[in-house]
Amino acid sequence: MPASPFDQDKFSKKWSLFLDRDGVINYDKEGSYIFNTGEFILYDGVPEAIKKLNTIFGHIFIVTNQRGVGKGLMTLDDLNAIHQKMVAAFNAQGGHIDQIYFADSLDNDHPDRKPNPGMAFLAQKDFPAVDLSKSIMVGNKLSDMRFGRNAGMKTVYIATTHPEVAFPHPDIDYRFDLLIDFAKAL
Repeated sequence: MPASPFDQDKFSKKWSLFLDRDGVINYDKEGSYIFNTGEFILYDGVPEAIKKLNTIFGHIFIVTNQRGVGKGLMTLDDLNAIHQKMVAAFNAQGGHIDQIYFADSLDNDHPDRKPNPGMAFLAQKDFPAVDLSKSIMVGNKLSDMRFGRNAGMKTVYIATTHPEVAFPHPDIDYRFDLLIDFAKAL
C-alpha cells in the first residue's frame, strides 16, 4: 500500500469532517434526485469508512444540497426516511454521524446552499468546538470543494461521478476514487 499523503500526527479529535451525500456516501442519480429509500444505495465500504473516520475525527457532518425538496418533488418525510436509512446502516457497523445539514433552497445565493458556507457555520454554531481551519470537506463536485474553501477547510475530491475533473486543481487538496480509499489513506 502506498504511503499516506497525510501527516499522521496532524489529525486528532480536534478535527471535523464534512461529507457530501450523493456521489460520496451513496450512488448519485444523474440528472435527477434520490427520491426515496429504495433509490438510496450506499457505495461499498461506506459504513466501514464512517466507523474508521469516527476514530480519527471529533465530529462528522453530512452537508447536502437537496433542491428536490425545494421543488416539491419529494417531501421532508421522504428526505428524513432516506437519512434514517443511512444513519441506521452506519450505526449497524459501529459508526455515527453527529448531524445532517441540508439546503433545500432553490436560490443559488442562499447562504446555506453549497458552494456558500452556511451549513458549515450552522455546524459551528451547533457544535462550538468545531474549528473550520481544522476541518476537511469531502465531496464529488467542484461546488463541494468551493464550499470547503469558502469555509476555510481542506478539501478532498471523490471522483465517483466526475472523474474528468483535472487534478491538481486549485480547489482540491487531495483526490481519491471512493470514500473508503480516503479512510484507508488516513
